[in-house]
Amino acid sequence: MIQTFTRILITIITLISISLAQSDKKEDLLYQNANQLDISRNRLPGLLEDVKVLLSDAFISDVMSDTLEVIYSLNRIFDLLSEADQYGEMDDEDQEEFSRFETSLVELYTNRFNTLDKMNATLTAGNMRRDITSMMEPLEVEMGASQFTVIEDRDGHVPLVRNKKVDQFIKYFETKGRKQFEIWLDRLEVYGPMISQILEECNVPPEIIYLAMIESGLNPKAYSKAAANGMWQFVYATGKRYGLERTWYVDERRDPEKATRAACAYLTDLYGEFDNWYLALAAYNAGEGRIRRATRLHQTLDFWQLHSLPRETRNYMPYFLAVTILAKNPEKYGFTIKEKRGKALSYDTVFIEKSADLTVLARSAETSFKTLQTLNPELRQSATPNDSYELKIPKNSKNIFLKNYNALPENERFAPQSITHKVRNGESLWTIARKYRVSQHDIAAVNKLRNRSMIRIGQRLTIPVPGVNLASRSNSAMPGYNKLSYKVRKGDTLGHIAEDYGTKASTIRKWNSLKYGQHIYPGQKLTLWIKQS
Repeated sequence: MIQTFTRILITIITLISISLAQSDKKEDLLYQNANQLDISRNRLPGLLEDVKVLLSDAFISDVMSDTLEVIYSLNRIFDLLSEADQYGEMDDEDQEEFSRFETSLVELYTNRFNTLDKMNATLTAGNMRRDITSMMEPLEVEMGASQFTVIEDRDGHVPLVRNKKVDQFIKYFETKGRKQFEIWLDRLEVYGPMISQILEECNVPPEIIYLAMIESGLNPKAYSKAAANGMWQFVYATGKRYGLERTWYVDERRDPEKATRAACAYLTDLYGEFDNWYLALAAYNAGEGRIRRATRLHQTLDFWQLHSLPRETRNYMPYFLAVTILAKNPEKYGFTIKEKRGKALSYDTVFIEKSADLTVLARSAETSFKTLQTLNPELRQSATPNDSYELKIPKNSKNIFLKNYNALPENERFAPQSITHKVRNGESLWTIARKYRVSQHDIAAVNKLRNRSMIRIGQRLTIPVPGVNLASRSNSAMPGYNKLSYKVRKGDTLGHIAEDYGTKASTIRKWNSLKYGQHIYPGQKLTLWIKQS
């Protein structure tokens, strides 16, 4: 029954977009004739193919209630999709395929997964805002002076007003959106003090904190269909412009503090241009150029009269105002103030000189791997970068961390996360990836290869490799289970193998000391433990 259900889901994934799969023979031929390829067709088709495989594995793991594997697969999907904007301009065919997949991913993710709390997940706030605005009943265009009630208007603050559209959004959060808003209030307790302090330091109105609520639900790992990332939903180009670095190891758009400072700088620039917070915030959503054109077209700086703006942008300010009014006085609108909804974000920091595995770091801090990931959401891998890195650890754990970490041998403290490979005659990215049990995409990403096929003899490639293995159970007998040696076939994934043998992908990893980030390859032998019937 489980297998039938997951096969149906996999069929859905296959049907939602044009298949990019090719036979293994064609793939090998592609690599052998690399120099004859049109390099303008970059890694995007291969990226989408990787993502579809990950999505099918995520579905299987979801059916098997393997939450850890689901989270890993989805995080990998979001990381891969967020890199697509580095591949250069997409042609029409690629853009259509990419957009189709992202739309389908959102629908499937929202409606099909059972092991995750979607209300607390990464695809929530931005998509919810778009969905809500599309459902709101249209209002007649008001000509002449805008009609609204001023709630608050003080120097140094964003003016708060109410009109029919704002009231629509308030009503939504009082009813259908109540559960989601309560989650946002919980996160506001966690991240609010840090954000508010930075806003004050940067001389930005305190109400701007609620911009992060409507952009991401205050979720540091939020991802949008527009490939925007983090609490403040920066796209790659804008993040880079304001000093947010993205490498194979880190994406600083997901660093709450750094991203908040970047958002302050960006909003300050927008306000400097428009001298109007409503227009600055609208530009944050739609871009400066679109707001300039609208103000010229309508010959006004009144946001409410810019009727040529896209519907999403026209709804953006009412949405922001509704959330701000509610969050400033939640009791008035029926939200119960829980005692200590969440502890304010606090942590100690330690400098890690070279790349180190998060499992080792968590053990040294006497905390969990998940806690370190939560405190350091900008980390894209299960390790710190090769150069010096400021790691956040739980408050009041610095002394015990230093004691435990410094007591470790050098080779356990700093586990190399990469090696150098010199390309030989006859090698392709596929054969190199298979040799080191990593993905072709990771090698391409680390080495900034625009096309997987364009490698040359003598080229030195940095190969990302996990530094520490998980504890293995494959060498000791398991009572009530039979030991099986399984030879990996072409097209196999851990999810499919787990499904066929009635176990979990994460369990197969433990049995075979496969760290997250390591890939299986055809011909590899895996140890499986099958329950005796």
